[in-house]
Amino acid sequence: MDTDKNRPLIVITGPTASGKTRRAVDLARRIGAEIISADSRQIYRGMDIGTGKDIEEYGEIPVHLIDICPAGYKYNLYEFLRDFHKAKTDIESRGNYVILCGGTGLYVESVLKGLRLPEVPENPELRHSLEGKPLNELSEILASMKNLHNTTDVDTAKRAIRAIEIQTYYNDHPDAAREAEPSPVTDAVVIGVEIDRDRRRDRISRRLHSRLEEGMVDEVRRLLDSGIPADDLIYYGLEYKYLTLYLTGKMAYEEMVSGLEIAIHQFAKRQMTWFRGMEKRGFPIHWLPYDLSAEAFTDEIEKLILDSH
Repeated sequence: MDTDKNRPLIVITGPTASGKTRRAVDLARRIGAEIISADSRQIYRGMDIGTGKDIEEYGEIPVHLIDICPAGYKYNLYEFLRDFHKAKTDIESRGNYVILCGGTGLYVESVLKGLRLPEVPENPELRHSLEGKPLNELSEILASMKNLHNTTDVDTAKRAIRAIEIQTYYNDHPDAAREAEPSPVTDAVVIGVEIDRDRRRDRISRRLHSRLEEGMVDEVRRLLDSGIPADDLIYYGLEYKYLTLYLTGKMAYEEMVSGLEIAIHQFAKRQMTWFRGMEKRGFPIHWLPYDLSAEAFTDEIEKLILDSH
């Protein structure tokens, strides 16, 4: 593909089990690209089967932001944006396209928004004063502030307190607030892998049982045996939450499998709600059918890239 120096950022996203990685790899081979993962759990080492890393699927294509933190660590949005921009600059220095691929809507939208998050220190006194307040009250406090922080992910009291902490810091440090002004990406080509609800549910169910057969229970057992506290694994949700509850005797095997299956279906539904919300917030997504041939899928994206110039 003929290229110039103004290459757009290419994003391939969609719900879990839609086949995003394979599509990103096919495109990377076609146009000369490297992939940056936008998956909030694939960054952790040793969490492979449960997060669906499928490293072999990338083949010779370089992939960034996978296996960069130890399991048990709590990676955050500030770190992702920092690491994304570092990887993007590195890839572009080699003259390659950048493909951001993953289903963590917060990460994808934050990149497209050009969100900037200067590192904000903890404020113990403020945290103590907010501790115990319900989420609706915290949300009202945050809404009353001059809002520079991205609030789309404030769905827990802990995250709301952090958002208030960040906003308070910005109010007290105007220079940091100016640095935090977003600079939206205007030339991105955003592709969504579209899959209907019934096929998605079928693929999720089959994939779950396949991963259990591949040794997902043993993977979580190894993480627990390595000294990672159960609560730290539960924090990651989905597979790691349910399998930890099973392995610590708080849930029977059959209950774990059925509960996890339901939770993954609900997660995929929330992902789609997020993506539809992104479109309403001004980030157009070009949806392409999950079952298009590799050639047809990459042809369509190439056309979109050319049209973006």
